Amino acid sequence: MKKRILFILLALLAGEVVTGQPKIWNETDAQKTQRLKWWTDARFGMFIHWGLYALPARHEWVQNRERITPEEYRKYFELFNPDLYNPKEWARMCREAGMKYAVITSKHHEGFCLFDSKYTDYDAVNTPYGKDLIKEWVEAFRAEGLGIGFYYSLIDWHHPDFTIDRVHPQRANTKEEYDKLNQGRNMAKYREYLKNQVREILTSYGKIDILWLDFSYPGEFGKGRDDWGSEELIKMVRQLQPGIIVNDRLDLQDYQGGWDFTTPEQYKVDKWPEIDGKKIAWETCQTFSGSWGYYRDEQTWKDTKQLLVLLIESVSKGGNLLLNVGPTARGKFDYRAQEALKNMGEWMKYNSRAIYACTEAPAGLEAPANSLLTYNPETNRLYIHLLDYPLQNLRLPGYKGKVKYAQFLHDASEIKVSAPPQRNRGGGLDAANDLSLSLPVIKPHVEIPVIELILN
Repeated sequence: MKKRILFILLALLAGEVVTGQPKIWNETDAQKTQRLKWWTDARFGMFIHWGLYALPARHEWVQNRERITPEEYRKYFELFNPDLYNPKEWARMCREAGMKYAVITSKHHEGFCLFDSKYTDYDAVNTPYGKDLIKEWVEAFRAEGLGIGFYYSLIDWHHPDFTIDRVHPQRANTKEEYDKLNQGRNMAKYREYLKNQVREILTSYGKIDILWLDFSYPGEFGKGRDDWGSEELIKMVRQLQPGIIVNDRLDLQDYQGGWDFTTPEQYKVDKWPEIDGKKIAWETCQTFSGSWGYYRDEQTWKDTKQLLVLLIESVSKGGNLLLNVGPTARGKFDYRAQEALKNMGEWMKYNSRAIYACTEAPAGLEAPANSLLTYNPETNRLYIHLLDYPLQNLRLPGYKGKVKYAQFLHDASEIKVSAPPQRNRGGGLDAANDLSLSLPVIKPHVEIPVIELILN
């Protein structure tokens, strides 16, 4: 018991434990909020999954799904030559879509690096393309004023010391089989490799805004914090880039400073995520279709309205949307992705005020039927996103005395505000506290019209 008390006292003195939580670094809640502010204001970013898997063009996990050996997979490395790669074009499309930051796969699970690494020959510089793809990308996206983010896979199916586990292409079924397969492999050596490469990407390209590490899967035949050396790794990251924002996939959720935001993937959250009753920063990562990497024959592409609802609903619950593009092996965005980005950009051109710096509506402001609300606390403006355009009168329940002025956001045209029409009163509705908006019969020429309410 005395030893335990002494340990806690020493840890507290060293700044390692606070309120029962291991601590990575010193930062108050207010300081963290300020550090994340540019990102929470941005709300909308681009994910880019690009690697050798663009050549087979049938999902970024093709090596795993088809159990392709490193020897068989090498043909893609020897053929990789994205001769049409123009990161300036990518950056322009990103900005014009209304996105404020981007995150690119510097290395995915296959182990191939888009950057020039001194720790491996398995990188873009040693392919027929022969250049550092990340360097060009950073310069182009930074020139457009976009935040710079790197994805880096903790997993590596190419490295000879990465032990074979349950998500590896050469996975086994029993402990005995795994033991045999992993003879001669050394995760300690891989941990050092991982750390060296993360140091490379955080010291070679100037200020980096986001680090997206992916992913932990502890348990039988899996990997977690001890396998990655997560605590030491995140401390190095914080030291090299103090202002950086880091996701939550290092298996350090119980560490203060071990992560900054949570990452629901490919699903909508029911409400703003919380831990112990406290709302936390979050971002959902989503695809245009069913694949992150370029998948030539995949056909389940979301339409414009679905994509916009993803964005609006994320913001309405206090979160961000990171929307993915999987470029082709020649370095172009798929035509379907280009069209989707263009359509979203057209909507954002007129309605971004309902997205940037917006969040969940204050308590007591109820969304009318078939709509979503976003709110800008700095301007005190509420935005009603009309998912299904209503007939003429839109009822605002309990809004009496709260609205100074109403207008459509896309053209700033006034919308008349009044008490609900007499014929609509009754039926148990509290008409005395409601308002009514008089809308045109014909829906405006906008995919999802937005009403801007200037509140009292």
